[in-house]
Amino acid sequence: MEFGLFCRTTRVSQVTFAASIAMIAVAFFLASACQAPPSPQPPQPPQPRSAGEKVAHADTLVVTPAERRAPTDGSAGDASATAADSGFDAALVETDPMDNHHDTRDELLGLFSLRDFSEEEEKRIRPNAYLRSVIGPEGPGRMNQGNKAIARHLISKEKCLAGLKNIVIQTPEQRAQCGAENMVPAWAKGKEPTFCIDVFEFPNKACELPFVWTAPAQAKTVCELQGKRLCAQQEWNLSCRGDPNGGEDQRYAYGDKVDIDICHTNLRHRLPCNPNDARSAFNTCTTDTEPSGSFPKCRSRFGVFDQHGNVAEVMSRREGDKTVTQLKGSAWFYNELVREPGEPVPETTTNKSGAYPDHCNFDPRWHVEPLNAAGHVNYHLGFRCCKSIP
Repeated sequence: MEFGLFCRTTRVSQVTFAASIAMIAVAFFLASACQAPPSPQPPQPPQPRSAGEKVAHADTLVVTPAERRAPTDGSAGDASATAADSGFDAALVETDPMDNHHDTRDELLGLFSLRDFSEEEEKRIRPNAYLRSVIGPEGPGRMNQGNKAIARHLISKEKCLAGLKNIVIQTPEQRAQCGAENMVPAWAKGKEPTFCIDVFEFPNKACELPFVWTAPAQAKTVCELQGKRLCAQQEWNLSCRGDPNGGEDQRYAYGDKVDIDICHTNLRHRLPCNPNDARSAFNTCTTDTEPSGSFPKCRSRFGVFDQHGNVAEVMSRREGDKTVTQLKGSAWFYNELVREPGEPVPETTTNKSGAYPDHCNFDPRWHVEPLNAAGHVNYHLGFRCCKSIP
């Protein structure tokens, strides 16, 4: 059973890029419940479907006040930029959690910023045109937050921010070392850090919903347009299991024993999915995510949130002399598939044949594709970016 989560896979040629790029095959896989009972250059972007203005360089939600003291060991610490720095007022009335699900292209584009491009690069790469062609709410052929019409989100942005109020997202030292907001360095015991990783799933914003329906090749390009790159599996694993203070590795980001209540992993599918084609999947497969950071204890010791649950993540993996895709992690419905490594499948796990251990080092081989041409997407698969430290 591929990806451990799903009982059927269908590939369709649903996503059409411009004439300069061949059609990408949109692949998706459906849960068991679906069955009724300079830096690396991105590829030359296609023409947008409609002309659009330049994408705004949105401010990061969590600001980093330079005047605060912070730990010098690179750990998450307890003094620096917290969600409270965004101006959150605990007295604010909560908004409807569904309001956090953005349903226009401009709203989605406004959730993240690009690196600075020279005039020559703007003409050659045309980053904003590329983004407008691959991001939008209208269906499975675009990066988005899922189908809002059938999604269900229960945690408001205000409640999420309140839960993060006293948690340090990034110290000034980490900001300087990573050169980007909401990133933290990670390293192996006894080693110096060589990379930084996004604290939240893309778009790497505290208390925003993660993106889904994203082909790995698109995720790679979007990371590069921000001056980052798609995370490699070994970086993701280390950021999940490691300890900045030199302690022993943990099996999970939060500890050594599985606990589906700590992360957004304790749900099941509410509706059956129709697997006939990508459009019917978009229309019936619910993306029941919550804002990134909504589960504050679902955080690694390096300070990385939601490596278990919410959405699964795509990353890269070396296979000989090739770079291929690596899909791993779990989504909000891990309740259906949970098991500990080396132990019997629990009676409460409904998908007995697909159950798998969602620990930091779990190394599946789900839908392996050459990264530059990978087109596998679905309603619960997201990503996050990494960045090398010079």
